[in-house]
Amino acid sequence: MFKKSLLTIAALSVLATPAFAAECITSKGSFGAYKQGLAKDASMAGVGKRGLQALNAASLSDITWRFESRPSSQTGVSQGDPARFLAKRSGSSAQNFVNQTRKKIARNPNTFAAIERKYGVPASLLATIWGLETSWGGYLGKTPIVSGAVTLASYCRRHPKFEVHAIAALKMADRGVISGKTRGGPSGELGHMQFLAGNWLRYGVDGNGDGRADPYAAADALATAANMLRKNGWKPGKPFGQGTRNFKVLSVWNDSGNYQRAIAYAAGLVE
Repeated sequence: MFKKSLLTIAALSVLATPAFAAECITSKGSFGAYKQGLAKDASMAGVGKRGLQALNAASLSDITWRFESRPSSQTGVSQGDPARFLAKRSGSSAQNFVNQTRKKIARNPNTFAAIERKYGVPASLLATIWGLETSWGGYLGKTPIVSGAVTLASYCRRHPKFEVHAIAALKMADRGVISGKTRGGPSGELGHMQFLAGNWLRYGVDGNGDGRADPYAAADALATAANMLRKNGWKPGKPFGQGTRNFKVLSVWNDSGNYQRAIAYAAGLVE
C-alpha cells in the first residue's frame, strides 16, 4: 500500500445502500455525534457488543480526513500514463514493478494456478493488484481499520456510500476477524488486497483450506479478489485490455480509470 491514496484504493461499493440515521459531517468536531448516530444504525444491522465497543473506541483518522479534504494530494490522481502511474505508485520504475510481479508468481505457482483454475482470473492480474495494493504483503497500512472506515463514512462527500463498509468493519470486529486496533488503509481497507470490509464480507473465501476466510492470509485474499471479479462478470480466457468486457469488470475493484489502466498495462507485460 506504499504511497496509498483514497482515490486509487477505494473499490466501488457492491452493497445496497439502506437508509441511515447517522448524518454526515463537515467538521472534525462533529465526529462524536456521527458515531452516536452510527451506533444506532449498527445496532439495527445486528452489530453486537464487541463491534459497538470498537466503534466507541474509534477516533477520527486525520490522514483520512486530510485526503478527503484535499483530493488533489492523492497519489496517482494526475498520472494518466500507466507506466508513470506504476512508477509513482511503487517508487521505482514500471519495469521493476513488472519484474517483481513475475518473481512473486514464480514463488507461488501452485497458489496462483489453483485460483486460476477455479475462478478463471490469471495470475498476472491478481499479482499486479497485490503489488499495487500492498507491495505483495509488504505494507498493510498503519491506520486503525475501524477508525478509518468510520471517518470515511462520516465525511459528507463519501456518505452514505461507505457507511455500509463501516458497519461491515464493526461486524468483522464482532466476529473477531479484526479488532479495534487492527491496522490497514486510511479508508478502512484490510489485508493483503486491501478490501473494503463490506466487500470482504460478501466475497471472502477460504483459499488455503484452513477452514476460514482471513484477509491477512495471502491465499485467501487472492482467491477472494478472483471471486469478486468473477462474480461481477469476469470472463475466463478472454482479454482484459482497455475496451474489453473484462477491463470494464476492473471497475468493481477500483473506480479510478488511471488505476484500471495501470492494472491492465502491468498485467499484460507480466504475461
